[in-house]
Amino acid sequence: MFKLFSKLVGDSNEKALKDIQPLVDEINNLEPEFEKLSDEELKGVTADYRARYQSGESLDDILPEAFAAVREASRRVVGMRPFDVQMIGGIVLHQGKIAEMRTGEGKTLVATMPAYLNAITGEGAHVITVNDYLAKLHAGWMGNVHHALGITVGCLQNDGSWVFNPDAPLAAGSGEEHNEDDADAAPPVRTPEDNFNAATKQEAYACDITYGTNNEFGFDYLRDNMVEESDRRVQRGRTYAIVDEVDSILIDEARTPLIISGPAKEQGQEYRRFSVLAKRLTPDVHFEIEDKRKTIMLSDEGIAAVERELKVENLYAPENDVLSHFTENAIRAEHVYAKDREYVVQGQEIILVDEFTGRLMTGRRFSDGLHQALEAKEGVRVQRESNTYATITLQNYFRMYDKLSGMTGTAATEAEELDKIYKLEVVDIPTNKPIQRVDLGDFIYMTEEAKWNAIAEKISELHHDGRPVLVGTTSIDKSELLGQLLKKKRVPHNVLNAKQHEREANVVAEAGKAGAVTVATNMAGRGTDIILGGNPDVTTPSDAGWEADHNTIIQKGGLFVLGTERHESRRIDNQLRGRCGRQGDPGETQFFLSTEDDIVRRFGGDKIRGAMNLFRWEADVPIENKMVSRSVETAQTKVEAQNFEIRKYLVDYDDVVNTQRDVIYQLRDKIIDGEDLRPTITEYLEEEVRIIVSERINGGTENYDVDGLFRDLMLVFPTPEGFPTRDAIYDMRPDEAVETFLELIDTIYDKRTGEFGAELLHKLERTIMLRTIDEHWVEHLTSMDNMRQGIGLEAAGQRDPLVAYKRQAFEMFTSLDTTIKSSVARTIFRVALTQQPPPSEAPVTTATKADADVSTQKANAVANQKSIMAGVNSGHGGNQQGGNSLAQVPTHTPEGRKMTRAERRKIERLQRKQSKQDS
Repeated sequence: MFKLFSKLVGDSNEKALKDIQPLVDEINNLEPEFEKLSDEELKGVTADYRARYQSGESLDDILPEAFAAVREASRRVVGMRPFDVQMIGGIVLHQGKIAEMRTGEGKTLVATMPAYLNAITGEGAHVITVNDYLAKLHAGWMGNVHHALGITVGCLQNDGSWVFNPDAPLAAGSGEEHNEDDADAAPPVRTPEDNFNAATKQEAYACDITYGTNNEFGFDYLRDNMVEESDRRVQRGRTYAIVDEVDSILIDEARTPLIISGPAKEQGQEYRRFSVLAKRLTPDVHFEIEDKRKTIMLSDEGIAAVERELKVENLYAPENDVLSHFTENAIRAEHVYAKDREYVVQGQEIILVDEFTGRLMTGRRFSDGLHQALEAKEGVRVQRESNTYATITLQNYFRMYDKLSGMTGTAATEAEELDKIYKLEVVDIPTNKPIQRVDLGDFIYMTEEAKWNAIAEKISELHHDGRPVLVGTTSIDKSELLGQLLKKKRVPHNVLNAKQHEREANVVAEAGKAGAVTVATNMAGRGTDIILGGNPDVTTPSDAGWEADHNTIIQKGGLFVLGTERHESRRIDNQLRGRCGRQGDPGETQFFLSTEDDIVRRFGGDKIRGAMNLFRWEADVPIENKMVSRSVETAQTKVEAQNFEIRKYLVDYDDVVNTQRDVIYQLRDKIIDGEDLRPTITEYLEEEVRIIVSERINGGTENYDVDGLFRDLMLVFPTPEGFPTRDAIYDMRPDEAVETFLELIDTIYDKRTGEFGAELLHKLERTIMLRTIDEHWVEHLTSMDNMRQGIGLEAAGQRDPLVAYKRQAFEMFTSLDTTIKSSVARTIFRVALTQQPPPSEAPVTTATKADADVSTQKANAVANQKSIMAGVNSGHGGNQQGGNSLAQVPTHTPEGRKMTRAERRKIERLQRKQSKQDS
């Protein structure tokens, strides 16, 4: 069956490549024609393509000429002529598929062609990378190609936004020092990162092509749906995207949704108190650790110990939920999460480390109080927790693009997930030259100590033989451990991990030189291109000298990639292997394992060690067994399947919220875009009136509660003016009463329009609706999150938690809809209009959550504008300026009779009660 499936997949891939080949031939045939064009003529073809597109031609019709134009511009401007296989990759990207291309095949150049073609529409193309460094590097480098074709390029960064300009003045300190008075002095060196002018985000997004990271694009989408003015939006749609390292972004990163949050209650002292408590508890005695999900379970002895310390009878009683939550977070921080593995300490900050790339995730924060628990553990300043203002998963963000594509060297192992979640097909692109890399079998040692000693010895041998070595480690502390071993052997080396990320470009440039030893975490497995002999643009002034070094290293066997441990994902291992063997170069890879490694233990490392002991196997002698290696890969496959289920679980639940989010955001767009809100608000008012009348006067007149009817209607209308008399109500049917009060809505609306003017009244309507929606939406998100965390208990009753979640979510959203409508209806006629000073700007953080909450930069929760809502002059004050101020209590009944003191006090109490409920 598997062979049949492989045959079918292979045939499908071959068919896709066969269908593309005629397009490549057509592009090649156009090459002589484009070579004849002057630079100005080449730049002018873009306007022609745009005119043709506007006239009805499709992008597919224009593709051969557009790709030929990019090939020629690339050859002239950056000295690189795309190969035919790169053309194939570009066509696959234009088709909205994933191009699987090996390391060194020039994916950065491949993206220029489909990005240019799709930018012709004028709707913008997004090129999305894994980090800020690569985003600016690629935009600054490939921007030259697009600039030559008259295409504008923007770049989003965590610390600012940029627009490509090859003539931008060099910043102070850029390049080499240059004396303007010295005619013989060498000009300053311009790097790709220098080719930019600072810009606003709107300007970066307005460019034809915009580069940036997945987090920047996702958070900008959320922030755009929090603004109060349309001109504060920065994105202009999601038409086409190319995702570089697509498996990392759409799979690895997709386990943590994006969240924008704001500060909550200060509880730093509590975190410190529970951190002290956690230090007194012992693993396997007071609690057990579940490694896979990084959770803990208190034993009976542990529960008793905590209850004694906290002086409570039942730690898990409902009223002690907060205490149990603090306790478990403190234990996880103390005993599950390790410094220099999951996080590092820099100054007064805990900074997370990406387990897949080894990079620092500056600004990201663990959610649900875990980050605060780590801060208390390490003795740094405990920052406040946060409330969720907006959230979305990466899956649902990227599925909003009209056309999505991606490229990577390792997508085949996740093809099923990419198809099921994103409807993306993977096409394997052939290499430009045959692959000569040799993947050696794994070496397995009895102990971890023996493994590390063997690794250090192997590196020393390769170094003295003059071969460059790249060593991949799974954590910062492992990379530093190996660094210490190499120092003892006097082997010069570079350690590249999240602590030295600013040195990355220079270290990687040197990594291919003869005898170079580079020890790196997984960050060296993404977006890096190690050139044998070193990067000639950076390391060797003489091309001839570089070529000699390059040839010498090739003769010795090329770059040797040594893995110190298998990762739980085969893709990460394959990425590391892929660092060598670029463009037909030779290379070797090998993994050194021990029976004490996590992944080996999962499939029976203890049994292997027992067998080695039985045969009195020497600790420093490895075994090389294909069956064991296959077992490791089987364990990796199972872990990958588990992680897929976790991500699928995440997206299944977010799909429910996503439907609700679309409704809320569409309503906000309608408000912000300046639509006439009177019909919508009138509908809310009419619905509220109908509900009140149906509740108070239904059935026979003997059941009419006219006093209650008037009291409730006074929460909608500012005065009883225009109300029918009590006796008149008794003479009406409910439907007649409804029509009577509905007529008052238009009367009062017209009156307020005359009093305030249409423009000011529209501002009032917009402000009330936005604030009401945002306030209740934030509360709803918190309630949904709390509900989701506890919904798993439904399984104990043999019920599907997802089905239960959908049912409860529907009920909660129905309630939210009713609450928003009622709140608007009870506010719109009961507010005064005055000019207020602008409200203070509350800090809002952007965050990812699941394992992490992120805070990438500050945003404003409320637009900085003058408030038009001041004191509430009537019954509903809970949600507006003026706190709990009450309506002015009427002095007369609707019939004109003067109210008694008791009647006025009764209405006053009811209004206080209603105000409290609304707030």
